[in-house]
Amino acid sequence: RYYTLGEATDLELGAMDVVLLRQDPPFDLAYITSTHFLERLAPRTLVVNDPAHVRNAPEKIFVMAFADLMPPTLITRDRAAMERFRAKHGEIVMKPLYGHGGAAVFKVAPRDPNFGSLFDMFATTFREPWVVQRFLPEIVKGDKRILLIDGEALGAINRIPADDDIRSNLVRGGAPAASELNARERDICARLGPELKRRGLVFVGIDVIDGWLTEINVTSPTGLRALKRIGGPDLAPPLFDAIEARLRALRASGRSPELTP
Repeated sequence: RYYTLGEATDLELGAMDVVLLRQDPPFDLAYITSTHFLERLAPRTLVVNDPAHVRNAPEKIFVMAFADLMPPTLITRDRAAMERFRAKHGEIVMKPLYGHGGAAVFKVAPRDPNFGSLFDMFATTFREPWVVQRFLPEIVKGDKRILLIDGEALGAINRIPADDDIRSNLVRGGAPAASELNARERDICARLGPELKRRGLVFVGIDVIDGWLTEINVTSPTGLRALKRIGGPDLAPPLFDAIEARLRALRASGRSPELTP
């Protein structure tokens, strides 16, 4: 265990060695404001994940830097563009650009009487564009959450959706199962790892369906406790080892003075 609970008290964050940025989505102005505040703690205090890079790496936008690893994806609010995409790819999924936890994720058929109403609902609810993606039928076999620590893949959970749902999120009824990485998934992690490490994104969860990368979760990735519960490795020790290594490197660089008790 890395902690014991004490009395609640106010703390000066700048007096801490490390601050963990674990604010849950939605990724909105409140979240962005938090990253600006936390960014001001550098270089004395190490913030994990790096707040500037969290702010600049929204899950469904950052992943587009690796578009060749993804299923066909369109980010737009233009109906004509969506219609062309549907005509080309058939079944699609529509989801909010800044959604989380599987909320407001819809499957749309090539000829779907609900599409017009869904478009109107999205256009009214969201000011920003939303994500339109080719539907991956193999979702019934699971959506794999792969956990990377300092750019290295150390564990994975296969999240299997309920029979009457396309969403595999554990909070939406998805069932977790232990899983190993296949060659394609290892290649994906090898592509992403160096960039995650460069950005100071120490703890990251990526989502892969049938060999296709769909999201890179950096804001408050989950899965660490679920992985341990289903008999997988306990990744808390290597996570804190990576954080401590980064802190030592920061101190050794001379950019961050040692804190006095």
